[in-house]
Amino acid sequence: MLGVWFADVSWLGDFLRGQKAYAMVILSFLGGIHWGAAILCSTLSLRDTKKALIWSVTPSLIAWVATLSGELGIAILMGGFIEALVVDKRMFGRYGMPDWLIRLRQRLTVAVVILLAATVIGANLRGV
Repeated sequence: MLGVWFADVSWLGDFLRGQKAYAMVILSFLGGIHWGAAILCSTLSLRDTKKALIWSVTPSLIAWVATLSGELGIAILMGGFIEALVVDKRMFGRYGMPDWLIRLRQRLTVAVVILLAATVIGANLRGV
């Protein structure tokens, strides 16, 4: 994000692609948490296990759509991070995860969305 704001304008496209690629990887990772939890949590109902396994691949699919969406890609990723938090809030208790983890996820989601928005704003103000 800082590169978009402060680097030479000729590098803006590279910084945007880098920010987008990193966000796609992190969003995909957030889905993987649900895969592991579904596999390890023996108290989940069959319905919740299916939900967790389906959701576990959904962030990767959202990230993939973002790669195909040009200028809308970062907005799609922002929505994906927000949706991942919504699902995490609903499912983490069922997995038996500690309360502090969802609070951490919430803070990190707010930070990621703000940084992605700042990247887009910076790129637009500086001329991409």
